[in-house]
Amino acid sequence: MSQNLIKPATIFTAKPPPICYFLFFIILCILGFYALHFPPRIPQNAALYRQMFLSSGDNYTLYSYLRALTQHPHLAGTKPSLDTANYVKTHFQTLGLETHVVPFKALLSYPLHASVALHFRNGTELKLPLNEVGISGYAVSGLVQPYHAYSPSGSAHAKVVFVNYGREEDYRALAVRGVDVNGCIVIARKGDDLGRGAVVEIAEAKGALAVLIYAEGDRSRGGFGTGVERGTVMRGVGDPQSPGWPGIEDGEKLGLQESEVLSRFPRIPSLPLPFETAQIILESLGGGLMPQEWRDSGQSRFSGVGPGPVMLNFTYQGEKKLATIYNVFAVIRGSEEPDRYVLLGNHRDAWTYGAVDPNSGTSALLDIARRYALLMRKGWNPRRTIVLCSWDAEEFGMIGSTEWVEQNLINLGAKAVAYLNVDCAVQGPGFFVGATPQLDNLIFEVTKKIKDPDSEGATVYEKWTTINGVKNIQRLNSVDSDFVPFLQHAGVPSVDIYYGSDFPVYHTAFDSFDWMINNADPFFHRHLAVTGIWGLLALHLADDSILPFNYHSYADQLKEYKDVLSSFVDNSISIALLTASIEELYSAAKQAEDEAKRLMEQEAAATSIILKMRALNDRLLLAEKGFLDPEGLKGRQWFKHLVYGPCNNHESKLVFFPGIADSIQESTRMSTGDEQKAIQHEIWKVARAIQRAAGALRGELS
Repeated sequence: MSQNLIKPATIFTAKPPPICYFLFFIILCILGFYALHFPPRIPQNAALYRQMFLSSGDNYTLYSYLRALTQHPHLAGTKPSLDTANYVKTHFQTLGLETHVVPFKALLSYPLHASVALHFRNGTELKLPLNEVGISGYAVSGLVQPYHAYSPSGSAHAKVVFVNYGREEDYRALAVRGVDVNGCIVIARKGDDLGRGAVVEIAEAKGALAVLIYAEGDRSRGGFGTGVERGTVMRGVGDPQSPGWPGIEDGEKLGLQESEVLSRFPRIPSLPLPFETAQIILESLGGGLMPQEWRDSGQSRFSGVGPGPVMLNFTYQGEKKLATIYNVFAVIRGSEEPDRYVLLGNHRDAWTYGAVDPNSGTSALLDIARRYALLMRKGWNPRRTIVLCSWDAEEFGMIGSTEWVEQNLINLGAKAVAYLNVDCAVQGPGFFVGATPQLDNLIFEVTKKIKDPDSEGATVYEKWTTINGVKNIQRLNSVDSDFVPFLQHAGVPSVDIYYGSDFPVYHTAFDSFDWMINNADPFFHRHLAVTGIWGLLALHLADDSILPFNYHSYADQLKEYKDVLSSFVDNSISIALLTASIEELYSAAKQAEDEAKRLMEQEAAATSIILKMRALNDRLLLAEKGFLDPEGLKGRQWFKHLVYGPCNNHESKLVFFPGIADSIQESTRMSTGDEQKAIQHEIWKVARAIQRAAGALRGELS
C-alpha cells in the first residue's frame, strides 16, 4: 500500500460547516414536496380498473338520473332544455371533472297553429283532433303540439289520396289504377323504408299540395298506441344558415331566402296525425280501389285510395327563429397522449319527455362520468384524453354535434381516435350495434365481458350470437344520429349502441319515465348493460398501448361490398382497380397487425418503442380519413365518406358506396356510353379512396 494514501478515518475527523446542514435540510424539503405532489408513476393494472368500472355499476343510480332528466318536456331552444344542460354540467362539476359549455346559434323551427277538417258535400265540417288522445293541458305541461320541424307554413283545400308508405313504388301502383296526386293532399303511413322528410320530398315532386303522416297504432305494448310522432323534415344536417361552418355568435349566417338555405326545406307543408284521426280520413275515401298488398299489410278495413270524394281543409303555421343551443363537455386529460381523443356522445334534447329518446342514453353518460371519477380517485388516469359530450338540438337534424365537428374539424381529423355514440340506449329487448369495421373485434371482446340483462348466466355476446345466429354488426350509412358528422364528414371511426330495434312511443308524448319502467326496462338492467359496453369500449380505446383496430375486418367488409356490387354492373364496367385496392388494404392491415405484435413483445418502457407505438397508432386512426373525398358526394357535398353515407335515390338497393349507388340509379336516364362512364368514374373514386386508406395504414410515401 502506498504511503501517500490518506487513512479512511481521517476523512470524517473534520466537523461539517453549518451551511451543509442548511443545504441538506433544503434538499430534504424539496424531495418531500415532490414526493407528496408528484408521486412516481406506478404502472397501472388496466384489467383491475376495467373490472372496477364494471363492478361500480348501479341500477338505482341510472334510475335516478333518468327520473330527474324526464320531469318536464325539454325541446331544444327552450328554458327546460337549458335546465337539462345545467343538470348535466352540474353533475360533471360535482364529480370534479374538467367541464365546459359550448353554445351555438342555430335556426330552429316551432309550431304556431295547425288545423285539419273534413268538408262534406252537404256543407258540414268535421274538425279533427291533432294532439295525442288522453293528453290534456299541453300549455301547462310544456308539451309542444305535434308538428314537423321546418315544414313551411301553408294551407290547402283539396281532395285526399292515400299513398301507402309514400314510396316511389306506391305512386307507381296508384298510377296503374289511374290515380294522380297532383293538386291533392296525400296521407301516408309511417314505414321502415323512408324517413318522413323523404316522404314529403317525393310527394312534393308528384305535385301534392300537403302531406299528412301517421304511425299505425300498436296497443299490444303497454296500451300506448295513440301517440303522434313529431320530427324534422329538413334535408341534410346542421344549422341550415351555416352549412359547412360553425354557427357561432356573430358568425356568418346565410339569409333565409338564399337558395342554399331554401334547398334544405320542403316547399309544401306537412303534419303528423294521431292514428284515430288518420282512420277517420281513410274511412272517408272513395275513388280507386286499394291494391291488395296494401290491404294485406294492415289496411284491410279500407277499400278506397281517393281522391276524395270529401274535401279536406289543411292549415299549418310555424316559425323559424334563431335560438341558442348548448353542448356540454367533461374532459379527462390523458396522462401520456393528451392530444389523442376518445369521444363518447349522446344528445339531451327531446321532442317531449324523452325517456327513451334520448335520455336513456344521457343517464348512461352521466353514470359513466360517475364511474370514471371513481376510478380517478383510485389512482387511474387514461393514457389518452376522454371527452364526454352532451349534444343539443339533435332532433332538429344533428345540429349541436354537427356545429361542433365543423368548429373542430382539423383537430378531430388528426387527433380523434374514435367516436362512441349512444342515442336511445334502451328501447326494448335485444342488443344492437353499428360500427365502422375496424372496431368489430373490439366490440366482440367487450360484449363477452358484460352480463346479458335478459338471460341468467349468459354474456351479451352469447345472447347476441344465439338470437342472430351470427354476430351482426350494422354499418353507419344512415343519417339518424350524432355519429353522422364524425364519420360521414370528418372520417372518425365510430360506434352506435342501443337495446331494442324500435318502440311504439317514438317521438310522442308517451315517451315518458312511466313508459320506461312499465315497458322497456323496469329494473334498469338493460341500462346497466349499455353503460358497461359503452364505458368499457372507451377504456380500451383510451388505455390500450396500441389501438385495438383491425383493418382486416374492414377489408373483409369491402370485399363483400365489391362482390355484391359486381351483380349490379355489367361486364363492360371494370371493377379490377376496386379489387386491387382491397388487396392493398389487406396487405397494409397484415403489416400493421405484424408490427403491433412485434412492438407488444418488446420492452414497452424503451423510448424508441414508445415512439414506434405512437407512429403506428397515428396510422391506425388516420386510415379512416382515406375513405373521405374532399369534394363530397355529388349533390350533397357535405357528406364526404365514399363507403358509408346517404344515397340520393330513395329506391337504391345498395346501402354502401353511396356515390356508386347514385350513379347506378341515375344511369337509367343516360345514354349507354354516358351511363357506363358515370358508373366507372364512381367505382374508380372508391378504389382510390381505399388505396388512400391503405397508404395511410402503411404510413409510407409511394
